[in-house]
Amino acid sequence: MCDDASQEWEIRCDLAAAYRLLAHFGMDDLISTHLSARLPGKADRFLLNPYGMMFDEITASSLVVVDPAGHAMKTEDEAKINNAGFTIHSAVHMARDDAHCVMHTHTVAGMAVAAQEDGLLPLNQKSMCFYGNVAYHSYEGVALDLGERERLVRDLGQKDVMILKHHGLLTVGRTVSEAFLNMFLLEQSCRIQIAATQGGQKIVLPSDKIASHTAEQFQREGYNRSPRPWTALKRRLDCISPEYAT
Repeated sequence: MCDDASQEWEIRCDLAAAYRLLAHFGMDDLISTHLSARLPGKADRFLLNPYGMMFDEITASSLVVVDPAGHAMKTEDEAKINNAGFTIHSAVHMARDDAHCVMHTHTVAGMAVAAQEDGLLPLNQKSMCFYGNVAYHSYEGVALDLGERERLVRDLGQKDVMILKHHGLLTVGRTVSEAFLNMFLLEQSCRIQIAATQGGQKIVLPSDKIASHTAEQFQREGYNRSPRPWTALKRRLDCISPEYAT
């Protein structure tokens, strides 16, 4: 097997694992939303889930290769994908060389925070890791208009996490692992915020100095870039859902 083929299979397995893990942690939305990954050595070819499959059904071999417009590269696969769903992903992939993986979710906590005026608050150590580094994109309706891509890319800039107002969450990574860990932390931050604001007591925010210091610590330690959490997560999948790698 050639190097490109080996690398593609590894990315397929990682992306399928990410789909399964989103379902495992309650971050899926029936058959909606997407996770996508760039193929090695092919700047304009990406992997996307077959439309109509639940996230806990995705396997490495079921992922479909698409072009920047979201069209399947194999004619027989065209009916399996949702072209419109790739609008957001294609914009980020094509604008950012480092955006090898893009994830988008519609979780209850994520959509709730996306509806709040102040966005993500530094209420906890997890949310402080994103302090000053969360992008926001205003809602423009269902993401079917290709013209929205320019504005979405502008709003994201060089940040790796974004809250789509009145819509959901988006993360970017240089690897599937990095994009997933960004999403996991962002989702946990949103869940903490919704829980805290429902507690009936006044919310206390840390000082800007402390929040900024915490963000710098996370950046320096590189938690989202460490292979250890991802390796541990895949071990869990090997026990509870090993068919993801088929």
